[in-house]
Amino acid sequence: MVTPYYQDSAVTIYHGDFRDILPHLEKADLVLTDPPYGIGDRMQGGTWGSKEKYADFRKWDVAPLPETLAAVCALGHQIIVWGGNYFELGPSRCWLVWDKKNAVPTMADCELAWTNLDKPAKRLSLGVGVHVHGHPTEKPLQLFTWCISQAVDVHTIIDPFMGSGTSLRAAKNLCISSIGIEIEEKYCEIAANRMSQEVLQFEKQEPASMPEEVSQKENIECVQNQRTTPALCNADYTMELEL
Repeated sequence: MVTPYYQDSAVTIYHGDFRDILPHLEKADLVLTDPPYGIGDRMQGGTWGSKEKYADFRKWDVAPLPETLAAVCALGHQIIVWGGNYFELGPSRCWLVWDKKNAVPTMADCELAWTNLDKPAKRLSLGVGVHVHGHPTEKPLQLFTWCISQAVDVHTIIDPFMGSGTSLRAAKNLCISSIGIEIEEKYCEIAANRMSQEVLQFEKQEPASMPEEVSQKENIECVQNQRTTPALCNADYTMELEL
């Protein structure tokens, strides 16, 4: 078994190629992930993606092969894959839509996530925030918290394209166990630092009622979700709200 890069009572992070690590993992309640879309070369002329600081993004933004995504999807009972419109994942009853209400003309107005959830399609209107953790395709924490709320009976989450760890941070805030895999060590370090932030409990706030505009780091109580294990729900965590 591969040695974790970081581990605590709720989160395990592996540094490496997910194809080498997936065979060692048990099936999770939810696969929540945001893989490379393979559109890095199109980020040119007036878009944020043309900036020099995102040059490495255009190098590693290679879409996974269909068989690779099939292996990823096989690891979850419920599956949410952002950028699903770029991949051959088959029909879906429930697409998740991130409506970027402050998108500029050179940016997509929305992003789509493919799911295998048996429910009507859902939309979240949420502004595009600053990439505060240094990853060029970082999603807002509130978006991933909302994604988790769309699934049912979630005790465990796997993200094989972890990036800076937003999916893991959302899971930890909800007292849900998670596993993340990332091939770039610098992002593993960023994610590990985010996971290590634990503080005293503050006022409880359910994901569905999160305000659209809050401070970058606001401490709130870990949600006492009846679907999660009591051991994890007794832990104290910081919730970062990155909008």
